[in-house]
Amino acid sequence: MKVKRKTDSAPPKRGGKKKPIGQELLADTVLKLFQQTPKMIYNYRQISKLIGMEVRTGRLKVAEVLNLLAGEHLIVEQEPGRFRYNNLGTVAVGTFQRRSNGKNSFLPEDGGEPVFVAERNSRHAMEGDRVRVQLFARRKGTTPEAEVVDVLERRKSTFVGKLQLSRGVAFLITEDKTLSNDIFIPKEMLNGGKNNDKAVVRIVEWPENAKNPLGEVIDILGVSGRNDAEMHAILAEYGLPYIYPRQVEEAAEAVSGVLTPADVAGREDLRRITTFTIDPHDAKDFDDALSFRRTADGNLEVGIHIADVTHYVKPGSLLDREAYERATSVYLVDRTIPMLPERLSNQLCSLRPDEDKLCFSVIFELNDAADICASRIVRTVIRSNRRFTYEEAQAVIETGEGDLGDELLTLNRLAQLLRKKRFENGAIDFDRYEVKFEIDAEGKPLRVYFKEAKEANRLIEEFMLLANRTVAEYVGKPAGRRRKKTFVYRIHETPNPEKLENFATFIRRFGYKLKTDGSKSEITRSINRMLDSARGKPEENLIETLAVRSMQKARYSTDNIGHYGLAFGHYSHFTSPIRRYPDMMVHRLLEHYLAGGASLPKEKYEEACIHCSEMEQLAANAERASIKYKQVEFMSDRIGQIFDGVISGVTEWGLYVELNENKCEGLVPVRDLDDDFYEFDEKNYALTGRRRKRTYRLGDAVSIKVVHASLERKQLDFTLAE
Repeated sequence: MKVKRKTDSAPPKRGGKKKPIGQELLADTVLKLFQQTPKMIYNYRQISKLIGMEVRTGRLKVAEVLNLLAGEHLIVEQEPGRFRYNNLGTVAVGTFQRRSNGKNSFLPEDGGEPVFVAERNSRHAMEGDRVRVQLFARRKGTTPEAEVVDVLERRKSTFVGKLQLSRGVAFLITEDKTLSNDIFIPKEMLNGGKNNDKAVVRIVEWPENAKNPLGEVIDILGVSGRNDAEMHAILAEYGLPYIYPRQVEEAAEAVSGVLTPADVAGREDLRRITTFTIDPHDAKDFDDALSFRRTADGNLEVGIHIADVTHYVKPGSLLDREAYERATSVYLVDRTIPMLPERLSNQLCSLRPDEDKLCFSVIFELNDAADICASRIVRTVIRSNRRFTYEEAQAVIETGEGDLGDELLTLNRLAQLLRKKRFENGAIDFDRYEVKFEIDAEGKPLRVYFKEAKEANRLIEEFMLLANRTVAEYVGKPAGRRRKKTFVYRIHETPNPEKLENFATFIRRFGYKLKTDGSKSEITRSINRMLDSARGKPEENLIETLAVRSMQKARYSTDNIGHYGLAFGHYSHFTSPIRRYPDMMVHRLLEHYLAGGASLPKEKYEEACIHCSEMEQLAANAERASIKYKQVEFMSDRIGQIFDGVISGVTEWGLYVELNENKCEGLVPVRDLDDDFYEFDEKNYALTGRRRKRTYRLGDAVSIKVVHASLERKQLDFTLAE
């Protein structure tokens, strides 16, 4: 390791030859001893013996330091010549952050700076626990420290890992970076778990003097290394469900699939209008459809029809509670874990061809210039005439031949006009490709490829954006004297100026310029020009990734501030209720307000928005973890091979390199950069050699050799090839 780190120092042990200790260092050492034994009372002779300074001059120095510390009120003279630690420091409440390297910290609820908590002072608090701590009195210029005195609320008690059984002793071996010790599992708590099984374990106790926590197996996911077990382990790691409770499945099966006259009554009947869906080739949950017809005055009527999920899922029902807890479908590399049971997501609510389906629709009348002449939000019954895959629809757009050619070509032309207007209004053109895998029946990745959005994808995207914006404007921008009412918005805040400035500074070395001040439209036009200039260049993916990181994360809220990236003043999520709970909330609110209902309580919906935003982030993390796992699995057959890549991350522990050929990412550890002592330059995203001044920067092109692939850590290890 070439980057020095300050470590927690313990009092020196008795014995051995001692170097002279300066008064400041001696004071810190003595204070540390008192902190470690806050209930003990010591005189200067006892302290001298404990720290190995028993000669007369040493004892005199210790006596001086004791008086110094007492004068600073860091220790208290309990009786003449006898001292104890002054533990009447500040008590605070906040969040505990555990790290496997022992560098734990406490985050105060009042927003103060993190405070170091040594492992011996952690009281076995776990990551995310709400704790009460006592802040140690400290000398001026020293690092603040704290001791956990009480765990107020446990955040996490379950962990995922591999069972290791040996000689009647069982442990869960986990790669969780927040847990420094393996979990001990008594034989009677194995619940049938065997050696090498992937398992979910709940910590039931962590005795104060025990090195390891005590746990019980609550679920066996399968044999470690097998695809299903590993995918379920990723879900469990992020606290996401991987199975449906039996009673929820039964509730879904009990929902009637027969449409009665009462179900259709009061809806616009659009079953005779040409309607179709466009989805990925492997999709089964078709939650949106488009209809198209020409009006008598020559305009174009486009219907955006969304599955009426809330007709089947009633508020407060078992199905609704389960959907709320999940909040979103989760898309891993090889599977979808739906928010709703398949009976609903793939059958009753899915807009399958040649079946009558209930929908919530936004219907637009547009002219040839894609100007909106009129729109309405209505509940409908439709019948899809054709199910297109994106590839099939793209073929019709490119050739002009095939089913519904006139409809697809006209809608594509309108979508392109809508897209052009959106960018003219200041939308940002993030158009990134997705990493996809071709996998065999056992889940083994055979090939990595990149899925790019084409015209068929953009056609659907533009009309979904239009529908989402329109329903948000209906509630948030009411006509006439109507007042705004509680609603669920999808918001995106303006970029953090410091992050944007740092990004602009970084891309200058590639020859790109970015305007970071001025009007919003000037900045977004500058971002789009920069992204367009980078297309097709080796640094394209890196620059787009960093551009996204410089932006804020979109989230759900009842407080509308607009959507910066889309340049919409009002935006919501309405078009995917099969896979997103916020869309279900929007459907219910729309139904209530269309019927003339009063504004509903904001607090309830804001709480739901926070929950859904958090679950969305967990689902995204799980998706990335599954991609990372498959990338490592794919590269495990390529140990020893050399690839060209780009430095995609720089940290104090090494360089992350993304391979040009397949976008797999791995780590070149700093310990392997053995030609110099490298120092981490956080501001310039670089590691620089102290003697030779050789520098490795973010974005540099390098060649690497694959040296190791760890599926358990989901990590590739590289070494520089040159």
